[in-house]
Amino acid sequence: QVQLVESGGGLVQPGGSLRLSCVASGIIFRFYTMGWYRQAPGKQRELVASISSGSSTNYADSVKGRFTISRDNTRNAVYLQMTNLKPEDTAVYYCNARADYDLRDVHWGQGTQVTVSS
Repeated sequence: QVQLVESGGGLVQPGGSLRLSCVASGIIFRFYTMGWYRQAPGKQRELVASISSGSSTNYADSVKGRFTISRDNTRNAVYLQMTNLKPEDTAVYYCNARADYDLRDVHWGQGTQVTVSS
């Protein structure tokens, strides 16, 4: 059974930082591209950042220079370091795993709330 468990969300003031973590089980982690998505109320889910099995990264324009995605294959974990947070970053953040060998093999975490507010 595949599980993606996110943690690290919370309430932070504008300009603050948070680090999200996602630990995966039930998959061969090193063969998966990992991503962070977010969904704000009334909006579609959008890609925030992704990191391939070879550690190539991709970011949404809105977070470039502020967010950093990384992975630790020894811990089956992916991280999202978020700095200089803005109110528009407020959303539920979801961890995503997609197998490099089968694009239909996709898994989601349950989500973690990030709220940026003074």
